[in-house]
Amino acid sequence: MIHSNHLSIFLCGDVMTGRGIDQVLPHPGDPRIYESWIKDSRSYRDLAQKTNGPIPAPVSFDYIWGAALDELQQRRPHIRIVNLETAITTSMKYWPGKGINYKMHPGNTPCLTTAGIDACALANNHVLDWEYEGLADTLDSLHSAQIKTAGAGANINDALAPAIIPIPKSENHVLLFSCGFMSSGILSQWAATDNRAGIVLMDESTRLKPDHLRAWVNRYRKPGDYTIFSIHRGGNWGYEIPQSHRDFAHMLIDEVEVDIVHGHSSHHPRAIEMHEGKPIFYGCGDFINDYEGISGYEKYRDDLRAMYFVTIDTDTRTITQLDIIPLQACRFSLRRPKPEDTTFMTTLFARKEKKFGCDVRMNDNAGISLLWK
Repeated sequence: MIHSNHLSIFLCGDVMTGRGIDQVLPHPGDPRIYESWIKDSRSYRDLAQKTNGPIPAPVSFDYIWGAALDELQQRRPHIRIVNLETAITTSMKYWPGKGINYKMHPGNTPCLTTAGIDACALANNHVLDWEYEGLADTLDSLHSAQIKTAGAGANINDALAPAIIPIPKSENHVLLFSCGFMSSGILSQWAATDNRAGIVLMDESTRLKPDHLRAWVNRYRKPGDYTIFSIHRGGNWGYEIPQSHRDFAHMLIDEVEVDIVHGHSSHHPRAIEMHEGKPIFYGCGDFINDYEGISGYEKYRDDLRAMYFVTIDTDTRTITQLDIIPLQACRFSLRRPKPEDTTFMTTLFARKEKKFGCDVRMNDNAGISLLWK
């Protein structure tokens, strides 16, 4: 139970409800896709069924969340934030030459509202897969469902505007800012401008000035607000964290006074750093996708997923608790992992956290608690 002087925030990595996931939901869209090896998104459903067994399609909107909904019901976090990595559209005009194009039918948007998602970070490498019409449809669908967005818009001013989420029983808010880097696969043409829709895109080769970022955040931040900076950056695989990623995250905390750095793009969880008492998630990993049965990276155990719960003492504005809840993807749903899989993830985090002076322990709720000084 969350006490009145605590703020609880749920975060996760990439939520990819398009393609094969869309095909098992109540309103599957046109299955045609334009990948070099697969032309029908139902093939990903078939691959998952061949790997793990039948999927009872059409599934209910809550099916894809599985055990995650039980955890959300038990913890009742005040704020729920995901990185939504798909377009929500019926458009057939795909971005040519991109290779992989994700979309979900607008009729399946309730799969997000059923989990009580408050806001979606959108500055990623799939939100414009179905061109500008697809982006406009995505924004319309999310806003119609009362889900706030950050990182994408009809122009640069819209894209820069954060998702402003009221904190229950408080005059303050949580502000979600979202940006993407080209190293995650985002095309340069996707950058929003004064007269073009798109996302907030940053260039790896450009030194980002703290005063510009501070001015951006302070344009919206009011005294007492909390700030989350969501970043889509880096490759899909591997645990190494480039120094440039650390430097940027430290600067956001030290000079922009961000409270949480929410990183994603990796297909598996990466390390978490506590810097000046504030968490930096260098890669939250995938959360929902249609990757079951795709081989080649088994050593990373990308079937294991993670929910992250951050608890803040609102009297002192300090992070008092950070819990990781392991889950496992199976038949396009999330289930509790076997004890040995939870042990695997705990051991993995323990090994990666040593670099940052943190430790982990398994807690009584079948989860993992991050420990720091």
